[in-house]
Amino acid sequence: MKRNKVTVVGAGNVGATAAMRVAEKELADVVLLDVLEGVPAGKALDLMEAAPVEKHDCKILGCTNDYSQAKDSDIVIITAGIPRKPGMSRDDLLSTNMGIMQKVVKEIASVAPDSILIIVSNPLDAMCHVAYDVSGFPKQRVLGMAGVLDSARYRAFIAMELDVSVENVHAFVLGGHGDTMVPISRYSTVAGIPIPELIPPDRIKILEDRTRTGGAEIVNLLKTGSAYYAPASAAVEMAETILKDKKKILPCAALLQGEYGIHDLFIGVPVKLGSEGIEKVIEIRLNEEEKKALHSSANAVKGLVDDIKRLRG
Repeated sequence: MKRNKVTVVGAGNVGATAAMRVAEKELADVVLLDVLEGVPAGKALDLMEAAPVEKHDCKILGCTNDYSQAKDSDIVIITAGIPRKPGMSRDDLLSTNMGIMQKVVKEIASVAPDSILIIVSNPLDAMCHVAYDVSGFPKQRVLGMAGVLDSARYRAFIAMELDVSVENVHAFVLGGHGDTMVPISRYSTVAGIPIPELIPPDRIKILEDRTRTGGAEIVNLLKTGSAYYAPASAAVEMAETILKDKKKILPCAALLQGEYGIHDLFIGVPVKLGSEGIEKVIEIRLNEEEKKALHSSANAVKGLVDDIKRLRG
């Protein structure tokens, strides 16, 4: 039987960890691509040497700028880009990562025109727009990893608060991937019980705020890097759902065209994922406060998209 194929673009911490998780779950053979000479090949060889211990037979190939190896990939996870550095303006970050995303997606679209793109690079919602525009792919096959990560963080914090299994916790986070994300506590549950029944309002607000700044909290602790285990796991959960046609409902950055009253923006919402990518956007009933917060988050994303249009000239 022919194995699935996943290409991971970017062999940094997120990309290499995603490659490891895909192989160890035996989801697909993996191609690890990067611009740095030797780095993807070295990490791929290291992962292959771990295979006898981890007991999987997936092939992992690392290569520098050889996009021909990505031919016929089922899924492409794009983590390539640079983090914002001291003294760097938002325009500088946007311009640099936009250029990287344009180059990567153009190459991928030529060798794997039927693939599904999972965007991890930041600023995530804006980079989804770049990937969508450059690829020419239908909207179902371009999606962003954000809500799965944000919801996982919220779930972890709820489980810590109540000292319960994370498996009992389901959490709901909408909106852009950043400070304006919208945790929806009414729809977040522990063993089916809404968390407002279990946690006082003041503590819920603390958990929501911690979720919004979850990435920054890790950056502040690490000092020289950012989160990578949880982002990689989130991207791979999306890939697994697609490859196995599981029809899981997960929060992902999807192109909205009227849903939730939002038009032509990639925003984090619950979607049904299957073998064709996004099969359905799930619309839930929001109260006025939640609607206002979601539209505020959408406006923040629109600001980034407008900046990209301006930088493109």
